[in-house]
Amino acid sequence: MNSRQFLIRDLLVLFGFAGWAVALPGFASEFVVSMALTCLMYVALSSSWALFCGTTRYLSLATSAFFGIGAYASAILLEKVSWAQAIGLGALIAAGVAIVMGAAVLHLRGTYFAVLTFGMTELIRHAISYFEKSVTGTVGRVLMVVPERDTIYFTVLLLAVGTVALSIAIRRTRFGLAMLGIGADEQRAQTLGVNTRLVKIAGFALTAAVAGAVGAAMSVRWTYIDPHTVFNPFIGFQTVLIALIGGAATLWGPLIAAIVFSVLAETLRLQVPQVYMMSLGLLLILAVLYLPGGLASLRADTFRGWRDGAKAWWADIKDDLSGETKRRKQREKDQRERSHVY
Repeated sequence: MNSRQFLIRDLLVLFGFAGWAVALPGFASEFVVSMALTCLMYVALSSSWALFCGTTRYLSLATSAFFGIGAYASAILLEKVSWAQAIGLGALIAAGVAIVMGAAVLHLRGTYFAVLTFGMTELIRHAISYFEKSVTGTVGRVLMVVPERDTIYFTVLLLAVGTVALSIAIRRTRFGLAMLGIGADEQRAQTLGVNTRLVKIAGFALTAAVAGAVGAAMSVRWTYIDPHTVFNPFIGFQTVLIALIGGAATLWGPLIAAIVFSVLAETLRLQVPQVYMMSLGLLLILAVLYLPGGLASLRADTFRGWRDGAKAWWADIKDDLSGETKRRKQREKDQRERSHVY
C-alpha cells in the first residue's frame, strides 16, 4: 500500500469509529455512555501523548498537570464565557504553561526529563492548593454551570476524533518527520538543519493543549473539583500506560488500548480495585516482554511466533522430564571425547 492508500484507510477507520460513537448515546444505558466518555477521554489523552512522546521518545509525566489546568480554567471561566470559549481557553492556558515548562526541561532526556515533569506537576498541584487555602480560604470549587450530558459527551468525542485526525495529518508533515528524527537521533537531526528545540517545545505544547481541552470538558462531569481530583497523578500514569501498551509509536495503538483499559476500569476498579491494578501491571509486563510494539503490532505472524515458541518450550520441558536432554548432552560429550582421542 502506498501513502495515499494508507491515508484513505486511516480516515475510513476514524470515520467508522466516530460514527459508532455518535450513535451510542441514542440506544445505550447511562452506564455504557459513562464508560464511553471515559474511553474517549483516554483516547484523546493517550493519542496526543503518543503524538509527541512516542515519536520523540521523551517520556513526559505532566499530562495530569495540563489536564488539571484545563479543568480549573473551565471551572473558573464557565460562568463568564461560553462552553466553547472555556474549552479553548483551557487548551490555550495549558499550552502556555507547557511552553514555559518545555523551555526549562526539554534539554534533558530519559529519567531526568520524566522525573522533572512529574515534579513540576506536583509543584503546580501544591501551588494551587496553597493559593486556594491562603487567598480564597477554601480548597476546591463548586461548578454552578453544568452543560447537558450529551453536550459533554459530544465535546469529548470531537476532541478525541480531532486528536486522532491531527495525528494522521502531522505524521505526514515535515513537523512530524522532524519529531521522528529527534526520536531516532537528535544530534543527527540537528546537524541536518532541524531546529530541535523549537520542534520539541511546539510538540510538547500541542499535547498539552489537547490535555487542557479534555480537562476543561471533563471538569463539568463532577459538581465539585479540587486539586487532588483533577491533578491526580493516576490520570497521567494511566495515559502513559495506555499509550505504551497500545503502541506509543503507532497511530491506532493508543485508541485500542484506551478501549481495553476503559472496560477494565469500569468493570474491575470499583468492585475489586486490587485486581484492576494487578491487571494493569500484568499487561504492562507482558507488553514489554512479548509485545514491545504494543497491541497495534499484533499480526498473524505474531501469533504464529508465539505458537512456535510455546511448542519449542513444551518440547524442552518434555525432554527434561523424560531425561532425553541429559542423554543428549552425554552423547555430545562422548562424541567430543572420541574426536579428541582420534
